[in-house]
Amino acid sequence: MRRVRRGVNRVLLGLTGAVLLGGGAAVLMAGLGLPSAWHFRLPAGWPWTRSDGVLLSAADRTRFTDRGWWWPAVIAVLAVVVLLLLWWLLAQLRRRRLGQLLVDSGDGEGAAVRGRALEDAVAVEAGALDGVERADALLSGRRTAPQLRAVVALAPHADPGAVLLRLSDGAVADARTSTGLTRLPAEIRLRAVRHRAERVS
Repeated sequence: MRRVRRGVNRVLLGLTGAVLLGGGAAVLMAGLGLPSAWHFRLPAGWPWTRSDGVLLSAADRTRFTDRGWWWPAVIAVLAVVVLLLLWWLLAQLRRRRLGQLLVDSGDGEGAAVRGRALEDAVAVEAGALDGVERADALLSGRRTAPQLRAVVALAPHADPGAVLLRLSDGAVADARTSTGLTRLPAEIRLRAVRHRAERVS
């Protein structure tokens, strides 16, 4: 899900950037009169062919307003756009990184631990294991009920089962013990690192 959300974000940002860049370039060219100065002929019906041109003329803006289907279609399209934007916004907030973690210090006051510090500690301990090339960790959820997600890149000689067991008994257990949590749900994704085939002489 995280990979899909990241891909959607990149596509949306890329499309938005392309539209803004193209629109800004077209307005700038028309405002400076570059098409006529360079004797460059734009396609027929192209907006902003002159510095005093507009994107939509009055006739274009009112062409379909007297049709019965126009306003329902406009409202339906806008409703779909709003729903898509709300879905995108909720997707961003659902898996946000946990900034702080509440820890029971035993004195009734409690203490706050930075989520990034615990993520770095888990990643360093996991990355030091035999068979692990690198590791990344992410804390999400609520301050009183955090969830740990880790992505571990395995070395070519690594045994996935053994690495997973050492992670569970090592880095994840240490994170749970050090924070005083009774439970710390963890999702660990194992990935193989691509490497070139070794030539044997």
